[in-house]
Amino acid sequence: MQLLVIRHGLPNRVELAEGRADPHLSEEGIRQAQALAKYLATEEIHAIYASHLTRAIQTAEPLAEALGLEIGIEHDVAEFDRDASSYIPFEEIDRNSAEFQAIVTGDYTAIGGPDPAHFRQKIVDAFERMIAAHPSQNIAVVCHAGVINAYFAHVLGIDKAIFFGPTYTSINRVLANSKGLRGVHSLNETAHLRHL
Repeated sequence: MQLLVIRHGLPNRVELAEGRADPHLSEEGIRQAQALAKYLATEEIHAIYASHLTRAIQTAEPLAEALGLEIGIEHDVAEFDRDASSYIPFEEIDRNSAEFQAIVTGDYTAIGGPDPAHFRQKIVDAFERMIAAHPSQNIAVVCHAGVINAYFAHVLGIDKAIFFGPTYTSINRVLANSKGLRGVHSLNETAHLRHL
């Protein structure tokens, strides 16, 4: 089976004094999600999942509509900052800030996030559950950059929290068989974004 792991589209920046930031897609993010749906509409995809965060669900919606599928919600593929009061796109974070350093080193506890090992294991377990639920089928999972890095680092045997930068709505593919073998088929597919 093939697992398509997709980063959400570009969201709006949100900075709250308190509460949980759960941004919607920006206008550009909506265009990215629509381009993704058009690109994947001819592929054989049997199920679509998304994290419970709005940006992931909104990215999955055009694809689900194009394929006539419901979106399954998987809470364990939400980003490490799921409960933060602000969302700043990674590309806009000050490279000299403690937040940026915590993200790239995977020290999420330094910014109020989860234990990195626990975060990674929860993600791996979630993907394995979805794979097991769809033998011999292809599934698409819309999630987040940190989640994608954690799962693909696991598959590749890399002991690093962030080892590449998935583009918004990029497609990252894993081939999985019933014997537990997992192999990376592609990283950061973005052909659908050329016209944007």
